[in-house]
Amino acid sequence: MAAKGRTELEVGADGVAVITICNPPVNSLSIDVLYSLKESYEEALRRSDVKAIVVTGKGGKFSGGFDISSFGDVQGGQTTQPKVGYISIDILTDTLEAATKPSVAAIDGLALGGGLEVAMACHARIATPMAQLGLPELQLGIIPGFGGTQRLPRLVGLTKSLEMMLLSKPIKGGEAHELGLVDALVSPNDLVNTARQWALDIYELRKPWIKSLYKTDKLEPLGEAREILKFARAQAQKQAANLHHPLVCIDVVEEGIVAGPRAGLWKEATAFQGLLFSDTCKSLVHVFFSQRATSKIPGATDLGLMPRKISKVAILGGGLMGSGIATAMILSNYPVILKEINEKFLNAGIDRIKANLQSWVRKGKMTDERYEKAMSLVTGVLDYEHFKDVDLVIEAFIENVKLKQQIFSDLEKYCPSHCVLATNTSTIDLNLIGEKTKSQDRIVGAHFFSPAHVMPLLEIVRTQRTSSQVVVDLLDVGKKIKKTPIVVGNCTGFAVNRMFFPYTQSALFYVDLGLDVYKIDRACTKFGMPMGPFRLADLVGFGVAVATGMQYLESFPERVYKSMLLPLMMEDNRAGEATQKGFYKYEGKRKATPDPEIMKYIEKSRSMAGVTTDPELLKLSEKDIVEMVFFPVINEACRVLDEGIAVKASDLDIASIFGMGFPPYRGGVMYWADSIGAKYIHGKLQEWTKRYGGFFKPCSYLAERAAKGIPLSAPVKKVQARL
Repeated sequence: MAAKGRTELEVGADGVAVITICNPPVNSLSIDVLYSLKESYEEALRRSDVKAIVVTGKGGKFSGGFDISSFGDVQGGQTTQPKVGYISIDILTDTLEAATKPSVAAIDGLALGGGLEVAMACHARIATPMAQLGLPELQLGIIPGFGGTQRLPRLVGLTKSLEMMLLSKPIKGGEAHELGLVDALVSPNDLVNTARQWALDIYELRKPWIKSLYKTDKLEPLGEAREILKFARAQAQKQAANLHHPLVCIDVVEEGIVAGPRAGLWKEATAFQGLLFSDTCKSLVHVFFSQRATSKIPGATDLGLMPRKISKVAILGGGLMGSGIATAMILSNYPVILKEINEKFLNAGIDRIKANLQSWVRKGKMTDERYEKAMSLVTGVLDYEHFKDVDLVIEAFIENVKLKQQIFSDLEKYCPSHCVLATNTSTIDLNLIGEKTKSQDRIVGAHFFSPAHVMPLLEIVRTQRTSSQVVVDLLDVGKKIKKTPIVVGNCTGFAVNRMFFPYTQSALFYVDLGLDVYKIDRACTKFGMPMGPFRLADLVGFGVAVATGMQYLESFPERVYKSMLLPLMMEDNRAGEATQKGFYKYEGKRKATPDPEIMKYIEKSRSMAGVTTDPELLKLSEKDIVEMVFFPVINEACRVLDEGIAVKASDLDIASIFGMGFPPYRGGVMYWADSIGAKYIHGKLQEWTKRYGGFFKPCSYLAERAAKGIPLSAPVKKVQARL
């Protein structure tokens, strides 16, 4: 058996050496593969029977890019990496591009990151129409490091190359051809043969021999280029003020334009090296692997169970959530039965699905034909007659225990015995919902986040009785509808909402104590949240916030802060964005404007709470405010882990990012907590407990780990072994 991660060389009778990248599943460019690529090239250049070279990937994929699994080893010092510039200059520039024999890249499937950089170092590129080409490195906190910042602008122009790099936006083969990134489009069956002929045509001088690094016809004049770069910098700072690496990418591109491509390559290599060891890169690599690990569930995915085929899905309720879930299902070609209680509600539900899809048609993300096909998959019904052959039901009615109990009793009667019975409840205990059924082994939570067809997270909630088969089935559906699933245990609020209920509560608490609403929101958005707790409360609606608050008060009375602020505002029909007034005023297109009128409600809430404002709070920095809002969230996340509601800390990281918008470049809530340290967090919570009371009391899990110096995210079993 040859070692995993290599290239293979085969020379045909036509004098073309085909070098194939072999490193399944996506032919990633490990260090071994890159060394092997250099060796194969050198052999092809030595051999007298080789006139030209074709580079391709095994199994219908060119290359998915550099092997990310080696990042951790390099960052941790376990692997010695090649010297700066070895890959981009010694291998790709001075071996591939400078070769005395022409080469053509034959691209199918993926040519991403380092994969595209290898292809751009060849003298021509042939691709299939559906191939994906892109440089998504910025998603990992780094920049393209194998010459991509220099070659892409020279092949597609500065504006398009910046868009592809800064937004990590891949393009399909068709667009790549229009832009000049690839030279011809062919079917997968003709790909390698066309590339062979093209390489021979370059050798015979029938086609041009082009070194991408020295192309200048696509580059704008210097003055114009500087304006484009200046605009790109302003956009990058506006969209991600806390991120440094997009600006580094722009600087490196500029270096190549101003000082020449070779200087650009050296600057790129040095910058890449520095960014590889940055906190942002470490955080984003952690997120990358944590996202892939969410579907590994002990006691479910390790039992050898195969997901059963889900051919037909029924959704109960056509409101905002139900219609969103239905949209997600039909977009992935699942036939959907939508049930409502009357004709009026049913029509409204169907209209919502249409509106969801039409907004994509308007934005050019969906064709009219695709829209018609998707809508043809929905059948509206008012009874259970059509439920006799459904494989999965998702209930999405209002949060009312008695109503849900009745629905699940009905479902048990009308659905086949294999059918998965799921509820989209966000807070209600599943044991309560299934109490009156005999089917508790197939009752499961499928908690989507609003809007369900857009938000990427799916929280799969299992009770002690939910069968492993049902969990495996739902994981498969989640994957097919392009959601990132996390599997969690059953409790009030499950993992995401329970972990984040202190976010708004601590903010309300500090407002009663004298902190400014808008100052809190500003601190949270500067930290990287999409919106602060008060803007979020406006978006969700105060009715929902108060109703869920009551659930937490019932379950966790000792650590709920009961603010009167929301009920007082609701009395005056200030209930959030839907009423045009909440903590902010709303005019026109969802634009939120601070409203000085809220002070009268705050003053009333303060007097009802019987608290005196704390002058110390007015001196707080934004960092202090972020800690005061988020440390209670970390404390609750520790309880969720300790109780076994979440399987692993990294699942909570993904839940916080995809469910609540926690900034991914901070690695998720638990990863960020460990970067600060349990001891510091524990100390602060203790200090606030003394000053303000039990809401802040650190849980035993946090206290124990702070005392022993153990990371909060270390697995529970390992800790017990060390104690």
